[in-house]
Amino acid sequence: MIGPSGTVRVMVATKPVDFRKGAEGLAALARETMHTDPFSGVVYVFRAKRADRVKLIFWDGTGVVLVAKRLEDGEFRWPRLQDGVMRLSAAQLQALLEGLDWRRVHEPRRLVAPAAAS
Repeated sequence: MIGPSGTVRVMVATKPVDFRKGAEGLAALARETMHTDPFSGVVYVFRAKRADRVKLIFWDGTGVVLVAKRLEDGEFRWPRLQDGVMRLSAAQLQALLEGLDWRRVHEPRRLVAPAAAS
């Protein structure tokens, strides 16, 4: 998949948006409703009323990138409809875009390496 990985920040608008909006319109929504800077490198995820459509925008350093996806079979797993924003990890975003249940993806546990052999 082409897209974010690693420690990228992902913000999801939980309320459906008008999917006729393009990159500029979605960037304005990120600024006005999420109260964030759409040019900060954060990936913003927007959903349509139909649960099989998603749009992402992010700044890649040279311009705003708009990604749109429609599942041919099935629906994306979305959080409850509410006004607000939620955060996802890069792994959860990948699961969401694959049509999987992103709620089942967890961050790997950080293990502390031993200082000496036991």
